[in-house]
Amino acid sequence: MTIEEAKALVQHHFDEFVNKRNHDIVDQTLSDDFYDHDGPGGKPTDREGDRRMMIAMHQQVPDLQVTIEDMIAERDKVVCRNTWRGRGTDGRKVEFKGIVIWRLAGGRIVER
Repeated sequence: MTIEEAKALVQHHFDEFVNKRNHDIVDQTLSDDFYDHDGPGGKPTDREGDRRMMIAMHQQVPDLQVTIEDMIAERDKVVCRNTWRGRGTDGRKVEFKGIVIWRLAGGRIVER
């Protein structure tokens, strides 16, 4: 996978999973043995844990959108600086920022 293909995969994952609320995209973008070091509650989780986490986030912030502000890739890793925005079910504005490091292998995301 080239650097540009890796970046495109991560962009596609964010667009589908967060912005388009396609929770099943994880079956295509995340490997079967995907490992997330920082899942819900700061504990490690897997692909299904990430799916459940995003479903819960969309229930709390139905119009949640993520914008990739910066993306840097090298070898098998893609790093993104993101801004997340939306309105909670209580009507309050939500905004938070984050930096995510993804590791890719075999055309899929294998680790976060």
